Amino acid sequence: MQKNRLEAFSDGVLAIIITIMVLELKVPHGSELSALLPLAPIFLSYVVSFAYIGIYWNNHHHMLQTIKKVTGTILLANLHLLFWLSLVPFTAGWMGQNHFAAAPTALYGVVLLMAALSYSLLQTAILRAYPEDSLLARAVGKDWKGKASLGFYLMAIAAAYYCEWLSQAIYAAVAMMWLIPDRRIEKLL
Repeated sequence: MQKNRLEAFSDGVLAIIITIMVLELKVPHGSELSALLPLAPIFLSYVVSFAYIGIYWNNHHHMLQTIKKVTGTILLANLHLLFWLSLVPFTAGWMGQNHFAAAPTALYGVVLLMAALSYSLLQTAILRAYPEDSLLARAVGKDWKGKASLGFYLMAIAAAYYCEWLSQAIYAAVAMMWLIPDRRIEKLL
């Protein structure tokens, strides 16, 4: 299979995920700016989740630029990633609706952790389908950001039960770490 079908499908799924998230933002009853205040937790969870989906879309796009054809294993690994990303709107909405309570905040972290693991599996599937000296292998290197993210997600999940704001800060910090453009693949292309 050519990679353009995988890219188009993934782009469509990610666009739907973002659409679902924005539809969770309900218009407040009232015309004063103060009517927006109760929506702040929902909006904040939307902003962080939008950033995460955008980061995955960007990195997914760059990673797929390193291949020409898609194997069955790559297809399955990609579906696995999209499954976990499709749960972001649900967990973000639950977390925002409940003002970042412990259980929703922890579950949000579990979904982020599983999405990160799924992305690593997709990366591994691509690396196995192509020679070790491939462009992706050179670009990824030791993948310190990917490994650090997993550790931070585990810390944030645990922190959700004793300090919700710390958990939220960790999620935001990981997103900020990935918002800094990763130009490894671009440089090699």
